[in-house]
Amino acid sequence: MNYREESLKKHHEWQGKIEVVSRVKIENQEDLSLAYTPGVAQPCLAIKDNPELSYTLTRRNNLCAVITDGSAVLGLGNIGPEAGMPVMEGKCVLFKTLGGVDAIPLCVKTQDVDEFVNTVYQISSSFGGINLEDIAAPRCFEIERKLKEKCDIPIFHDDQHGTAIILLAALINALKVVGKKKEEIKIATVGAGAAGIAIVKLMLAYGVRNIVMTDKQGILYPGQKDMNWAQAQMAEITNPNRETGTLKDALVNADVFIGTSTKGLVTPEMVKTMNKDAIIFAMANPDPEIFPEDAKKGGAKVICSGRSDYPNQVNNILAFPGVFKGAFSVRAKDISENMKMAAALALANLVSDEELSADYIIPKPMDPRVVETVSKAVAEQAIKDKLNRI
Repeated sequence: MNYREESLKKHHEWQGKIEVVSRVKIENQEDLSLAYTPGVAQPCLAIKDNPELSYTLTRRNNLCAVITDGSAVLGLGNIGPEAGMPVMEGKCVLFKTLGGVDAIPLCVKTQDVDEFVNTVYQISSSFGGINLEDIAAPRCFEIERKLKEKCDIPIFHDDQHGTAIILLAALINALKVVGKKKEEIKIATVGAGAAGIAIVKLMLAYGVRNIVMTDKQGILYPGQKDMNWAQAQMAEITNPNRETGTLKDALVNADVFIGTSTKGLVTPEMVKTMNKDAIIFAMANPDPEIFPEDAKKGGAKVICSGRSDYPNQVNNILAFPGVFKGAFSVRAKDISENMKMAAALALANLVSDEELSADYIIPKPMDPRVVETVSKAVAEQAIKDKLNRI
C-alpha cells in the first residue's frame, strides 16, 4: 500500500479524525434546564468559590490540549499551524483510543516564545494537562520551562520526553541482552535537538556516565562554535573525555549509537569501529541513519528504529497515553523527572527475562498491557513526589 496516497484519500473522506460527542442527552425541557440554563448556574457558582471543583463538575479532569506552533511537524519542518492540524488530530485519536483520555487539538499562530506561552497559559484553566507537540528546538525547551513555571497542570513535550522514556526502556533491556553495565558504556549520539537532548538528559539521570553528542557541527564540546544555548549546556555535562571530531570519530569504541537526525549518516564500516555487540538506535523516519540490515553487516547485536516493518520499533504511543492517564488519575500538578523514569522502568519490566532477545527489547506499540502499566507507575511516583491533588 502507498500509505501517503491512501492517507490523503482517507483524510478527504474523513474530513477530520475527531468530533465532539455529548455525554449528556438533551431530550426535553427538564434535560435542557439541568445541563444548561437555569440549572448550570449552580456549578458555575460552586467553581467560583472553589476552582478545584472544575475537576469534578466539568470534563477538565480528563481533558488534554495537544498544542503546536507548526514549526517542526514530523520530518516536514516548519510547515505552519494549519498544516500541523492532521498530526494534532491524530494524536488526539491515540490519546482517546489507547488511554481513554479526551484531547483537543490546538494550532497556535505564533512562533514567538512569550506570545505562545501566554496564549497557552491563558487557556490552561480549561484543561487537566498540556501536551506540546512538534515545536522546534531550542525554542521548545524555553516554552516548556516557562509553562511549567506558570501553570499548575502537567506540561509534557512528547517529542522530547515521550521519545526519551521509550529509548531509556529499550536501552535498559538492550544492555541485558549484550551483558553490559550502564556505568561502563560509551554512547555516541547524532542530533542535538528536542528529542536528542531529552534522551541524553534522561540517560544521564539513569546513571550513564559517558555520552558523546554530535550534531551538524560535529562532536559537542565546551566552547565549540555554532551551538545554540541548549547545545552549549549539554556540551558542559557530556563528553567527559573532551573528544573532538565528527560522528565517525565519536563512534569509535562506542557501545551504543542513538540517532535522532536524518537518513544515511552511519555506514556498516562505522559500526565496525564500535565495540563488540553494539546497540543501534537509528530513529530517523521514514529512512533511518542506518538500516537494520546494514547495521547487522557492521556487527551490531541489537537494533531499534522508528519503523513498524522492523523489530524493536520505538513509537511514542508506548509512553504518552499512559503518562497522561496516570497523571490525570491522581490529578498531578506536574510530570516530574522521577515520573518519566518510573514510566521507562515500567516499560522495560514488561519484557520478561524469558521473552527478552535481540529482536524483542521493548513491548510492541499496540501491546494492551502498556497503558495500564505505565499509568500505574506514573501515578504511584506522582504520589511519592507529592505532586498529586487526590
